[in-house]
Amino acid sequence: MSTKRSSYHHGNLREALIGATAALIAESGPHAFTLAEAARRAGVSPAAPYRHFRDREDLLEAVAMEGFDAFAARLKAAFDEGRPTPLTAFLRTGQAYLDFAREHPGHYIAMFESGLSIAGNSELMRAATSANGVIVAAAAALSAHLSEGERPPPTMVANHIWALSHGVVELFGRGTPGGRAPYSAAEMLESGALIYLRGLGVLPH
Repeated sequence: MSTKRSSYHHGNLREALIGATAALIAESGPHAFTLAEAARRAGVSPAAPYRHFRDREDLLEAVAMEGFDAFAARLKAAFDEGRPTPLTAFLRTGQAYLDFAREHPGHYIAMFESGLSIAGNSELMRAATSANGVIVAAAAALSAHLSEGERPPPTMVANHIWALSHGVVELFGRGTPGGRAPYSAAEMLESGALIYLRGLGVLPH
């Protein structure tokens, strides 16, 4: 009996299927996998996935959910470790974003590139909001020294940095033309963030 089947018999079927699906998504994209392929990758029967998932969309949502929860934890750890310097904490969250996308491509694609309706799923919305909330908190800490009238909305700053991070992943983290640039993804993100923050007046010129 294979190790994967043994894991299934020990009650890890759901986790095994999520892991198998994340691997398939990383290899072939979010729309190419089937429940049967996920079952085969996990080492279980084609009928086994239906014990935990209604259909492939349900399984895809589970991959995204696991990803968002891990993503939020990664961002929070980076933010906490970056203290007490607000700028260091802020930049570390950006690096954590890039690290997560590189290390967990299947989850990242399920989260951001699969076409899932996050707004239509309360649990996905909760997990995504938790992750975004870390960057909002980092942005708020970064501009706390400014007067209320000069302070940019933390949510706006967080969303801009989130968009910048996602763009850097797409251009520099997938072997696309940007990946041949003479600077790394981390350098691109940090320089872009610093230029943006200086433009807002959060950092001195």
